[in-house]
Amino acid sequence: MSFAARHWYRLSPVSILLVPLGLLFRFLVALRRLLYRLGALPSVRLRVPVIVVGNITVGGTGKTPLILALAETLRRKGRRPGILSRGYGGALAGPRAVSAGDDAERVGDEPLLLAERSGCPVWIGADRAATGRALLAAHAECDVILCDDGLQHYHLRRDFEIAVEDERGHGNGLPLPAGPLREPASRRVDATVVNGPQPKPGAFRMRLAPAGFYRVGERLALVARSELSGRRLHAVAGIGNPKRFFDELARMGLNFTAHPFPDHHRFRPADLEFADCDLVLMTEKDAVKCRRFGRRDLIAVAVDAEVDPAVGDLILERIHGRAPA
Repeated sequence: MSFAARHWYRLSPVSILLVPLGLLFRFLVALRRLLYRLGALPSVRLRVPVIVVGNITVGGTGKTPLILALAETLRRKGRRPGILSRGYGGALAGPRAVSAGDDAERVGDEPLLLAERSGCPVWIGADRAATGRALLAAHAECDVILCDDGLQHYHLRRDFEIAVEDERGHGNGLPLPAGPLREPASRRVDATVVNGPQPKPGAFRMRLAPAGFYRVGERLALVARSELSGRRLHAVAGIGNPKRFFDELARMGLNFTAHPFPDHHRFRPADLEFADCDLVLMTEKDAVKCRRFGRRDLIAVAVDAEVDPAVGDLILERIHGRAPA
């Protein structure tokens, strides 16, 4: 069990002991936000609207599938989105374009998945404002930017903010390191999207729906669910909430042995060596890091985000007619 599971999602002696550090962290967060509001710290506005999809808490909640769904919604509505990402887990500082077939260890697992599935220009860089300018210089046709994470990256101004949550909510409600909160739970955003069955009042619902299986490294090599029946299955997940992935596999009626790993885990072949194993199931985010292994027993589980269409309508209403900066 991870530290987060033991202490961030319940009140424990350790989390209570860390409350003074959490209060200091919260003060520094508030001070930094105030300095940006007052203009003491500079911020940059791009020439096109910017939509930030992020978290108030630490940990994965389903941002990547949501960004893919929003990119598709915007394209259907006639917009031409580009995507920014920090490139967390990669070795490059950027700004740099991400292309299908890139090395996940260099560009990051999430940006690579976004580049391969979205059909949009995807650029990475620690400075999202500079990365956004580079993307727009290379792709003048882009008329809206989706920013993967970066809710706390105030150097880049934004026109619409989305906070993504899952069934874990705000955990014990305490700031880091006593709890999972990066910012106060009262922090205002334009929309809250809850990845789970029961969104809280005022939030929009998102559900991750299974979209099929394929052999890692061979996206066109589809695998029917019937081919998994009666096989000795193991499942790995190096995401923010591995339990969500394992629960979804169980809802599909699959019997497997679960192996959770830390978020953004850099898989090695030895991590996937299991006794009495025919096939190893994994998320697409993990699959982009494992395809270089050249193994045909690794199966990626694709998912699509089903999002309340009112989210897209609200975004388009908000950014409609915004003049270029």
